[in-house]
Amino acid sequence: MYRLFALAYLTFSVVTGASAQQPNIVFMIADDCTFRDIGCYGGQAYTPNIDKLAGEGMRFTRCFQSAPMCSPTRHNIYTGLYPVTSGAYPNHTRVEPGIKTVATYMKDLGYRVAHSGKGHVGPATAFDWEEIPGKSNPDFDKVDQFVGQCADSKTPFCLMLCSNEPHTPWNKGDASRYPPERIKLPPYFVDTPETRQGMSNYLAEITYYDGQVGEAIDVIDKHGLAGQTLLVVVSEQGSSMPFAKWTCYDNGLQSAMIARWPGHIQPGTVNPAMIEYVDLLPTFVEAGGGIPIEAFQGQSLIPVFAGKQDHKHHVFGIMTTRGINNGSDHFGIRSVRSETHKLIRNLTPDQIFKNACTQSSEFKSWVAKADTGDRDAAEKVRKYQRRPEFELYNVVADPMEMDNLADESEYADVVASLRSELDQWMERCGDEGQPTEMRAMEHMGRGSRKKAK
Repeated sequence: MYRLFALAYLTFSVVTGASAQQPNIVFMIADDCTFRDIGCYGGQAYTPNIDKLAGEGMRFTRCFQSAPMCSPTRHNIYTGLYPVTSGAYPNHTRVEPGIKTVATYMKDLGYRVAHSGKGHVGPATAFDWEEIPGKSNPDFDKVDQFVGQCADSKTPFCLMLCSNEPHTPWNKGDASRYPPERIKLPPYFVDTPETRQGMSNYLAEITYYDGQVGEAIDVIDKHGLAGQTLLVVVSEQGSSMPFAKWTCYDNGLQSAMIARWPGHIQPGTVNPAMIEYVDLLPTFVEAGGGIPIEAFQGQSLIPVFAGKQDHKHHVFGIMTTRGINNGSDHFGIRSVRSETHKLIRNLTPDQIFKNACTQSSEFKSWVAKADTGDRDAAEKVRKYQRRPEFELYNVVADPMEMDNLADESEYADVVASLRSELDQWMERCGDEGQPTEMRAMEHMGRGSRKKAK
């Protein structure tokens, strides 16, 4: 019922109150990049441009997305709606008829809206933005031309710059900067030569993405627009290594996010507010002089940009394997995270969890090591592919989510409280759990822009 109510509201335009002080908005997103691996988040990747940007703006330490896959993540950002509400919850998906997107909302406020790089959204009728030519990555020469036109005409612009890195194959950047034998592996990894080589190649590609961030900043600076531009840079879901992308662990759902907006965001600040990608479109609308509509499920971050240190008490996640490459026929996951704990519900714990990761050389090397009798490898392979119905983690004491507390009696009240929050969120979204999972194929394909690798 809520979903139908929301769709009715979406037929109305954003209430406008635009002024001559509208900022330009530039949003830049990576592809399959674990937030922990970025330099200013304590990671091993060399990211001088992102790190410098953090010193010029606000770095968020608790930003989350709603789905650990590319297509639903992008729809989540561009609609201000959670995945099941918009219909875009499996991968290679599209929004339902009547759903409006950033293209419409920002045009209504007088913006030129453009996109360059990875798309993975649909249908094209809902994303009626200017497509700046390019393949899987932004074409910065053509981006420069677009920004120059807007600067000359004094037209505000909303620009989506969407990288395809560090998505596999990891074949960009200089991997020699990351000798495999020197890499520090996280505790949830199995130490194999394949894992180390994969991490080396992956970290190099994060550095490549950092170079793209530098190119975006250079274009803004070239046209003298830094002082009147809200620039937001995010890392998207986690890498395609185990326990990240395709999972509802923090390594899959948590994101780096840095925002720079001179005169509105204090430089060099760090904000612990719990925020979500679904909050971005309402933020862009308000920054552009509009009033976010009631149907948005996100909440504007403008007060947070001004220094407010809290925003939400719970953030939510959904994962749908049905229809993904090499995925389980159905293995739905839902999650809720509070300030201190994460509850994960695996809808079909009798099934084996599979995805493209389980076909990777890295994961296969884990299985091979487990087959030699290595107990650590065997336990991590089991934990990745065999999930109980409920998992509970203390994300403060156990940020890597290694110790499942769900069956411990002393945490029964925590489980019950979080389960109630999760059930209420699912109801608000129109999510029926397993029946919704089994309908995933109905929400895929037709009209998607640029299906990415």
